[in-house]
Amino acid sequence: MRSLIAAVAGLVFTGALAVPAQATPPEGKYWRVDMILSRTHPRPVGSGYWLAERQVSTDWRSPEGKSWTGFRTLGARPKTEKDEAAWRADGSPKSWTYRTEGMKISLSTEPGAGHVGPTKGVPKGFRLGEKWVTYQQLQELPSDPAALKRYVVANLKTWIKEAADEAKTTSPNSKIEDWESRLDSYVAIELSRMLWENPVPQKVRSAAFQAFKTTKGVTDLGRAQDSLNRSGQKFALPTLATKGTVLKQQLLVDTKTMTLLAEYTDTTLNGKPFLANTKVETYKVGWTNEAPAVPDGK
Repeated sequence: MRSLIAAVAGLVFTGALAVPAQATPPEGKYWRVDMILSRTHPRPVGSGYWLAERQVSTDWRSPEGKSWTGFRTLGARPKTEKDEAAWRADGSPKSWTYRTEGMKISLSTEPGAGHVGPTKGVPKGFRLGEKWVTYQQLQELPSDPAALKRYVVANLKTWIKEAADEAKTTSPNSKIEDWESRLDSYVAIELSRMLWENPVPQKVRSAAFQAFKTTKGVTDLGRAQDSLNRSGQKFALPTLATKGTVLKQQLLVDTKTMTLLAEYTDTTLNGKPFLANTKVETYKVGWTNEAPAVPDGK
């Protein structure tokens, strides 16, 4: 959804972002989000085995709205035991190189050097849907689940109208009903983003979770664990299907801290796995006093 919403201009707050005295005090210098992405490389290598690639990206944001971003590739490994056996039979190579569509693709089992620095090309503040808001405005979000959902729905309906109008400039046959039919999916996604993206108060995070799990199309799948052996409640989002592409997403939520632990995305194209958009993301979020540094993926 973020890639779709990004096409529509949001409301930008560019003034000073000092934290008012009445705001919920920050619990650290930065709100930090660590996301580790794991996915299958879209092409077999060597004698025909598949690799799982991993990378970590970290975002830091101060209460004043300044932000930093860090990134590091964590290396590729054989995906399954069968792939590992084939890899060993190939001599256990530590790197792979091939060309496709004129591009040189290089893979390695070793982590990359990584980088970190101020985030470029974004305003100060915190992104909330398609708006850029202040820390104080995050603290003022509704803490009642019904009121919070109404707030999210109202913002999404505004976005849908703007996005549909803009889409007509390139696709005259597009209809606003195509967007409105997915409103429940958009609502669930926006509510789930409040569980990790921004330092909203705990009571707001709890309201977001309550509103999320009662959104039409969201299914409770029971207790589960992620790859880090963290336990949470697992939910399926409404399935999105268009032009032969079927997108299924599941979220694992820590119901004690009301934060997102993992997101699972399974995509098929004409009934076959679409590896480029089939992935697992694990999250670690919270306040920290540690200065931004190249993430290590641990």
